[in-house]
Amino acid sequence: MRECRRPHRLRPGDAVAVVAPAGPVPEDLLDAGVDQLRSWGLRVEVGEHVRQRHPRLEYLAGADADRAADLQRAWCDPDVAAVLCARGGYGSLRVLDHLDWTRMAAARPKVFAGSSDITALHDAFTARLDVATLFAPMPGTEAFVRDPAAREHLRRTLFEPESVAVLSAPAADALVPGRARGVTYGGNLSIVVASLSARDAPEPPQQGIALLEDVTEKPYRLDQFVTQLRRAGWFDRAAGVALGSWTDCAPPEAVRAALHDRLGDLGIPVLWELGFGHCEAQRTVPLGVAAELDADAGTLTVSRPALR
Repeated sequence: MRECRRPHRLRPGDAVAVVAPAGPVPEDLLDAGVDQLRSWGLRVEVGEHVRQRHPRLEYLAGADADRAADLQRAWCDPDVAAVLCARGGYGSLRVLDHLDWTRMAAARPKVFAGSSDITALHDAFTARLDVATLFAPMPGTEAFVRDPAAREHLRRTLFEPESVAVLSAPAADALVPGRARGVTYGGNLSIVVASLSARDAPEPPQQGIALLEDVTEKPYRLDQFVTQLRRAGWFDRAAGVALGSWTDCAPPEAVRAALHDRLGDLGIPVLWELGFGHCEAQRTVPLGVAAELDADAGTLTVSRPALR
């Protein structure tokens, strides 16, 4: 069971870069998020184009090449200890072909964090850079600025990762009982599916724990997405599945029924509502690391701290 390389944990005084590879960032939330990061003792650098807007497409934070340039510059800067995505939305898929992956692979591993649409970059960083990443709340969003529990879980993951090695949530329970070990992969369901047809789509790990969540998708759409993943063989090497939040998708029982129908016959344990994704008190979940899933106990335990 092969893990990705784990970056170093953060320490007060470290420099972190905030970038916007996807949607436009509300300035008030960004300012408040940067203030929170600075309160942790971090030196915060905001990317040159983070506050920009695409000249024609209102759903993008600036031109593709500019968003990619901010990300690449931050990743390759030896003085930057972490790259934090300001928000999701849409646009990460569009920057992938603008990045110099050879140059980025030559840089030392560092923390990379974000969620939702940032899933496209998590997949690429795992496959191309062999770096474990964090599926986490983002500093330009309400999930970071106005949710102390989510913010604190991220802070502990960044500075004290051994203190959050066991992940759980109040609603977590077994959709399919059992225990399994594997390397974590996945993220936002619709973005995982959107990445499937790319010629350089990453393969799941040899023995994996699949993580999936989404927002504002009806049950039939969730059914369609999971069916696509099944037909593509995305679960073929999975040892277990951990499901996150399904905010504004449908009544929970309807979502649960659809996902049980599509995942219940895989012959592997499935954990319901681990508490990551688009939800209150969002947990930060590492991707690319070895973990043990215990669906009966409602836990995902990281084998080693997510950051060294």
